[in-house]
Amino acid sequence: MPLALIREGTKAVLRSIQGGRNLRGRLAALGLIPGAEVTVLRNGGNGPFVVAVNNARICIGRGMAMKIEVD
Repeated sequence: MPLALIREGTKAVLRSIQGGRNLRGRLAALGLIPGAEVTVLRNGGNGPFVVAVNNARICIGRGMAMKIEVD
């Protein structure tokens, strides 16, 4: 399931990133790597998509969030 479809307040484990080397590298630099536990902090229809990973808040685009597969 894509990360963008997870509800606010829900925890999920990142499984894979469906994107090129640049996208995977950028997300890895932010701590979004396979096996990382993320918590969705904000997922309203409009505005930023915010997740917490490794005690940090990260804002990513919805297009990126659709390419991140989680369980």
